[in-house]
Formats: sequence, structure tokens, C-alpha cells
Amino acid sequence: MGEQNLKAQGKYERIVDLARRRGFFWPSYEIYGGAGGLIDFGPLGSALKRKIEAKWRDVFVRQQGFLEIETPVVVLGRVFEASGHVEHFTDKMAECGKCKRKWRADHLIQEQAGIGGTEGLSLEELYALFQKRGIHCPECGGELGKPQYFNLMFKTSIGPYAESVDYGRPEAAQAMFTNFKRLYELGREKFPFAIAQIGHCLRNEISPRQGPIRLREFTIMEFEFFFDPEDPHCPKLKEVEGEVLRILSAAQKSQGDERPVEVTVKEALEHGLIKTEWQAYFMALSKRFVTSLGIPPEKQRFDEKLPWEKAHYSAQTYDHEVYAERWGWIEVAGHSYRTDFDLKRHAEKSGEDMRIFKPYEKPVVTKKLVLKPKKDAIGKAFKSEALNVIKLLAEASPSDVETSLQKRGCYLAGPYKILPEHVEVVRQQVKETGKRFIPHVVEPSFGADRLIYATLEYAHTEKKGRVVLKFPLDIAPIQLAVFPVVSKDGLPEKALSVYQMLSAENFTVDYDDSGSIGRRYARADEIGVPIAITIDYKTLQDNTVTVRDRDTWAQVRNTIKTLPPLLTQYFQGELKFNQLGKPV
Repeated sequence: MGEQNLKAQGKYERIVDLARRRGFFWPSYEIYGGAGGLIDFGPLGSALKRKIEAKWRDVFVRQQGFLEIETPVVVLGRVFEASGHVEHFTDKMAECGKCKRKWRADHLIQEQAGIGGTEGLSLEELYALFQKRGIHCPECGGELGKPQYFNLMFKTSIGPYAESVDYGRPEAAQAMFTNFKRLYELGREKFPFAIAQIGHCLRNEISPRQGPIRLREFTIMEFEFFFDPEDPHCPKLKEVEGEVLRILSAAQKSQGDERPVEVTVKEALEHGLIKTEWQAYFMALSKRFVTSLGIPPEKQRFDEKLPWEKAHYSAQTYDHEVYAERWGWIEVAGHSYRTDFDLKRHAEKSGEDMRIFKPYEKPVVTKKLVLKPKKDAIGKAFKSEALNVIKLLAEASPSDVETSLQKRGCYLAGPYKILPEHVEVVRQQVKETGKRFIPHVVEPSFGADRLIYATLEYAHTEKKGRVVLKFPLDIAPIQLAVFPVVSKDGLPEKALSVYQMLSAENFTVDYDDSGSIGRRYARADEIGVPIAITIDYKTLQDNTVTVRDRDTWAQVRNTIKTLPPLLTQYFQGELKFNQLGKPV
């Protein structure tokens, strides 16, 4: 292994060691040997996670005026049958004939042969690659069997009914689709609009071996943005059209070119690299958001998925990726153009009308086909089911009904066979005040856990042999540390009063009087505390304290009573450090 790889591996391991020691994260159920793909967040990790979630909520929900909901992790099986996940949400798995360990086939090929992009290969093609390239079990070196499909959803049953097959959700999206009409009405029928959600998801990954990068339980932050496909203009595009995105298009990848091109949002739309203005707008916000977590733009890219890489519901997907020294490019967000796939499927399977009504500015007079149910004939033919038939016909396309009656002599409305004597299809002049349609959807979806790891990696620096986590000010888990310079002569008591005052002002504050002042500064730097406040003997004389900057180790001095307003402005980005007091 080269020096660079050793260094990269070392950084990842240093971060994981720091995360365990200082309380960011560690493997779940460690006393029983742990469980792959599951981690616990400690006090600092939980605080960092809450800060990132709050920042995401501010950027993508509050500032956009979107609606946020919270829904169960356990989902009815019928929902995922309708969405296509039962059929399509699979990976290809291979089992070792010797030790019986199971592995994800495409990952083994990537790791052992350096061949990527094999997700679209058939089971037979993957097995042929195994044999040609000598792909073997990473655990014992044994021979691998022919790959098989494995559904990644956790199965369960709601209630004491074993015959009911339900699932832990692998994404939060479906509850936003099933709640679409209710939330559209609750939002006073404003359109376009979006539904957002932050919550846990479950994916039964075959062989997760990348620490916090690939988990079986994780937190997703995503929203579904609903818009009119015939009016896809984004009025906010001007705000971001000059934002530069590093894009790796599917066309480039198909030609073997893995070098991203830098284009503005405006250029990406003009060249057809991004299909919809709204998706381009949210991709630009995504870049800004990830950059605000301390990850440089040059370490980010948008990777367009090839046809066989995309999810079954997607017309176009860009993965927002961040470069990690150990793992290479990792996805931290996905931007999918889901069209009307989900709403249309749920409308078909549930019978619920997922169309909305959009009024025209002026009524339009047109000639159109109109379907007129013959209620007497339907009543005689279908009796107690007549109302269901009439409802289904109201949702049917008159042209589809006419074509089916002409070609087949009947039309199927759900389970009901409609004959020519049941309906009349006529052409008439109609004044239309609006249109009914199923909206299209773009979906930005962010992985909170991966963002936490990426934030830690880019915050991790070393200064004079000491670790300094340089978190951006607004996401630092602990904002302030308060230290007495020594633990005697009334200094701890004074320091505690400062700690309590700052806590009452809604700062997150740590108090530490253990060890030398140098060791306490080092401990605070190691967990990314931006400001350390030291109480010394001069404090007892004039109520002034030393204020120390994490990144530069510079110090200023000011009075205790002036600290709350100054620190508030500092953490809001309104003041620089040197404006917090007089240099020491």
C-alpha cells in the first residue's frame, strides 16, 4: 500500500478513534460484539446531528415555506407494493460456499477487480465476472456462488397477524405521497408546494463494511416538491443561476470520461444536463448547504446515474457526492426527478384521485370528448356497486374509454366491465376554467449520518501535533467552554457562575476544571469548541475574562457582562473574533 493510502486510512481511523473516545459515535451493542451497519450517537454526535438537521430544516423548509410532517417507520405492505419497492428494491448478493458469508456482488467486483458500474449487469454476467477475475470471499478466500436478488426492506407484521407482510421504510417518501391530497388541502391549495420530513429509515444492507457511511438504520432528510409539468418554470432560479456545479453527466460516464465539468446552473439547463429548473435550483441549494458544513466546493460533485443505476421511479437522478479520503466519492444526497410515477401508482392502487385542480387565468372554450355514464343502465347492471363504477368512470380518460369500446367492445374500469350501453362518449363545446392533473415531483434527499462523517473529516485538522476540529460556528456541538485557570482561591466558584450565566443565555457550554489549563484547551479543541473563556485572578479584581479562539489560539480580554451580546453576534457571523475584546 502506498504512502498516500496509508495516510488516508490513518485519517479515517483517527476520526473513528476520536469519535469513540469523545462521544460522537461508536458501534451499537458493543458489549455483545456489535452489529454491522448500526451505530450509536453519543452526546457530542447527537448534538452535531441536531445542529445539522436544524440547519437543513432552516434552508430547505423554513426559508422555502414548505410543510413538514412526521410519519411512522413501519409501513403497510400495500404501500410498497404500489410504489414498486417490493418488486424493485433489491441488490445482488453472493454467498461463499465455504464460510457461508454473504456479500454484495458489485461491491466485491469493485474492491477486488477495480471495475465499477456493474449494477446493471445480470446475475449471469456478474457470475461470469467472478470466474474471469477470480473474485473470492474476502473473509476466508472461498469460492462464491451464483449471485441472487435480495430485497433490502426489513419485513415485519403490524399486529398479531403473521399473514400480513409489512415493512420498515427504506425511504421516507411514500408517506409524503400518500398524504399528498390532505396536505395540499391543509396548505390552502397553494401550488407548487412541498412536503418535507426528517426521520429514520431501514435498509437491510447485505454486507455493510464502511462504518458510518453504509448503515442499516439511518436518518434521512428529504422533501417532495410538487409542480405542474406543463409549467415547470422556477421563479427562484435567478437566485442561483450563476452558481457553479461540478457535474459528471451520464453521457460522459458512458464514454469512460470520469472528469466532472464545471458549469453554472444556467448553463447546465441550457445544455440539457439537468431536466427541470426546480431540480437545478435545489441542486444549487444543496451545494451551498454542504459547503456551509465546511466541505469545500472542489471536494463536491454531482454524479448523474446511468439508466441501470437509477431507481425504478426516476427519470433523472444526480447523486451529490463528497470526496472522503478513505472511501473516495460518497453520496451524501440524491436529487431525483420522480415525474408522476408515485402519485399515479398510488391513485391506481388505492382508488384515490391524486389529481389537483389548477384554475386558468381566463376560461378557455374548447371542443372535447365528454364521458356520460348512463346511470339507469349502470344501476341495473352493477346494483350495489353502481356508485363505485360511476366514480371510476369520472376519473377515466374519455378517449381511452372510446378507444377501448371501439377496439374491444368493452372498457375495464377497475374490476368492472363497461359495455357500450353503459356510457355515452360525445364531443361537445366546453368552457374550461382550469385543468386537473397529477403533479410531477423532484426529490432532494439527504443522508444525515453521512453528512456527519463528512463534516467530521473536513473539520479534522492538526496543529502542533494536536487535533483541532474546525466546525463551522453554527454547527459546533458545544459553543463555549469555561475554565478556572486553577482550582482554588475562589476561581472555580467564579467560573461556575459564568458558566451558569452563559447557559441561561441559551449558549451550549462546557465546564472543565480538571488538569492543567493547557490540557483543557487541548480537550476543547479536540471536540471543536470555538471559544474558551478563562477565569483567572484578574477576573476577581475587575470582572474581566480571557476569551480564546479555537482556530488561531489568539486571545482577547473583555468584561463578563458584555459577553452574551457579543458572543451572540459572533455566532451569527456578525462579528469577527478580534471584535470580542482587546488583544492579550
